[in-house]
Parts: sequence; C-alpha cells; structure tokens
Amino acid sequence: MTDESYTQYFKLSMKFFEGHRTPIQGGRVRKVNKMNKTLIGVMGPGDGATEDEMKAAFELGSLIAREGWVLVTGGRSAGVMDAASRGAKSAGGLTVGILPSKVARDVSEAVDVPIFTDMGQARNNINVLSSRAVVACGMSAGTASEIALALKAKKKVVLLKLNQESEAFFKSLGGDDVVVAENPREAVDAVKKIIGA
Repeated sequence: MTDESYTQYFKLSMKFFEGHRTPIQGGRVRKVNKMNKTLIGVMGPGDGATEDEMKAAFELGSLIAREGWVLVTGGRSAGVMDAASRGAKSAGGLTVGILPSKVARDVSEAVDVPIFTDMGQARNNINVLSSRAVVACGMSAGTASEIALALKAKKKVVLLKLNQESEAFFKSLGGDDVVVAENPREAVDAVKKIIGA
C-alpha cells in the first residue's frame, strides 16, 4: 500500500467511524452510539462462481448501494465477492472487504476499505458478525460456513441462487431465520424487512 493510498484509507476510515464512541469512557460503561451506516454482507463462491451467480451478485451489490447501505464481502477479486463489489461501485456505493490475508494481493479493485486479517477462512466470522444481514448468493464450502456462522450468531440469512437441497438444509438449521429469494430485488426486499427499513 502506498503512502497516498494509506492516507486515503485512513481518511475514509475516520469518516466512516466519525461520531462513534467507545463503550468505556471514564471507567464507566456508556451506551454506544448507533452506527449510522448499515452494513450488508454478500457471501458466495470465489473462483468457482458461475456466470449466473456473478450476474446476480453484481445486481445485488448495485441494489444494496442504491439503498444507501455499505456492502461487506470477502474482498477478493474473484467470483461473487468481486461481482457484488463492482455492482455496488457502479451505483456509487461504499464497499468493505474482509480479506483472509495480511498482504494486498487478490484484492478487488472495487473494494474501498480493505481489512487485512491474516486469519484465512476464520475471517468468515468477521464477515457475518459485521453485517446486519447476510445474503448468500450461490454455494461453496466457504459460503456454507458463513451461512452456518450467521445462523449460530442468530443473524437472518437470505439465500439467493442456491439449489433446493442447500435451501432445505439451511432452512432445517435456521427455520424462520432463513429466507429464500428468487432474484436480487427479492433479496433486497427481504433484507429491508430483516433490518426494519
């Protein structure tokens, strides 16, 4: 990362967290200000994503940005995460990428705020815990782990472009916390209901 890009990253980070306080001030716990940005996670296959999944992810990213929400993905320049980020950028949105590595390789050019974790696939938990709602677009082993982690954390998950077996499996695990959408517009409408928008 160059000094100039680091400066831009720092300024963007400061703007994003502007007005937020730490929970502990002066030895007493204070109520944390509610974040004024809604983070929506889009998870899906990387290298194994299909053309249909990437097309849906691009549209989903664009719709998320048009709602004024911040897009959270795995941040890599592959598959669903790259397509969703490109879609959000095409609509003027802000994108956050939670990356598995500690170095800037394979980062999507459409990611505004790259967060390097050096955690490998364990970063999947950060992806879902940082998101108010999670949309899974397509299926892979990593995506399955993200859906399971979201359900374990009592987060609602919207399934898009999954086969019937996967839908049935996750519905059996999550019950009403799992919503199936037929297209990106339905997915965004489901997210609106989940977050009360």
